[in-house]
Amino acid sequence: MSQSPHASVLPPGPRQFEALAAALEGTGPALCPIAPGLPGPALERLLEALAPGAVETTGGVRPRAGGVPVTEGTAVLVATSGSTGTPKIVELPAAALRHSAAATLARVGAEPGERWLCCLPTSHISGIQVLVRALVGGTEPVIQPRFDPTAVATADAAHLSCVPTQLRRLLDAGADLGKFRSILLGGAAAPPDLLEEARRRGARVFTTYGMSETCGGCAYDGVPLDGVRAAVGEDGRIRLAGPVLFSGYRLRPDLTAAAREDEWFVTQDLGAFDGEGRLRVRGRVDDVINTGGEKVVAGEVAAVISRHPGVRDVVVVGRPDAEWGERVTAVLVPGSPAAPGLAELRAWVRETLPAHAAPHELEVVAAIPLLPSGKPDRERLRRARG
Repeated sequence: MSQSPHASVLPPGPRQFEALAAALEGTGPALCPIAPGLPGPALERLLEALAPGAVETTGGVRPRAGGVPVTEGTAVLVATSGSTGTPKIVELPAAALRHSAAATLARVGAEPGERWLCCLPTSHISGIQVLVRALVGGTEPVIQPRFDPTAVATADAAHLSCVPTQLRRLLDAGADLGKFRSILLGGAAAPPDLLEEARRRGARVFTTYGMSETCGGCAYDGVPLDGVRAAVGEDGRIRLAGPVLFSGYRLRPDLTAAAREDEWFVTQDLGAFDGEGRLRVRGRVDDVINTGGEKVVAGEVAAVISRHPGVRDVVVVGRPDAEWGERVTAVLVPGSPAAPGLAELRAWVRETLPAHAAPHELEVVAAIPLLPSGKPDRERLRRARG
């Protein structure tokens, strides 16, 4: 019979890695890694939703009453939200995690003995999977609790997983990216100039698409990993199937049923296939902007703006507007030459997209605010400045 899971409120390091190894082997309880810095109220909400049998901190393991066993075969649980409201917790089978890791090793051509560098939060699937790849590959990972460009650049590792902001910082620091046999880039859409510069400087970059429910990245450069299938429904949503899928949301069969259609997991992302059959993510369903009765996919507008030579990074959101309902707003980091003004930006977008997709507001910032996962903090960006 399955045990209750353990909540691991530990910083990335050897203890957490050993607990993960035991969870995958089935010799230890399923593990739910939690960021140590989570505020008390948010931590308590998460623990209530998780119903663990014990909580492990740097001070030791403390039993917790009311623990509920996990679904049979579950090795890892990941909280996909929880800063507000009730957290949603994904149960991931050991078999799914192992398949994802093995398929990734095969896709990037990892050789025996090559080490992985973990500089992503291990409370998120992106960081967890770096550790799982090391376990499946039979190596010890290089774990860096905090991202530091110099430490990353000099680490004894062949493979790196990071988010676009981290890759940009590595480039700015003059890091030799050619030393890595592969760089997996996910968490957010990568600006074209970032990819071009990284590859020009010797980086072998794979852009990844996936989420906690798919054990992390399940499509690399638009091509699903071995065993994974992708489709786009009539509603425009991306659907995924295969051996990397989660078993369900912890103690929420209603949410699980709503997210599944037979063998398919119905994502919250809009997608399409290009002329070569590669999956292209258009944007999230909840990021569709309704402006004056017209619907605008924020991700598509951001993709067009990111190709402007004066834009280093950009996120497009809808901000409340008394007349239009929402106004299309571009929040961007200027590149070189200087960032375009609003009129120039509108003209640039209208060359490719309908007029109603052109931004009505422009905010220039020094850096895009990020969540701990490395994704843009869209809720913060939706709030009007001032």
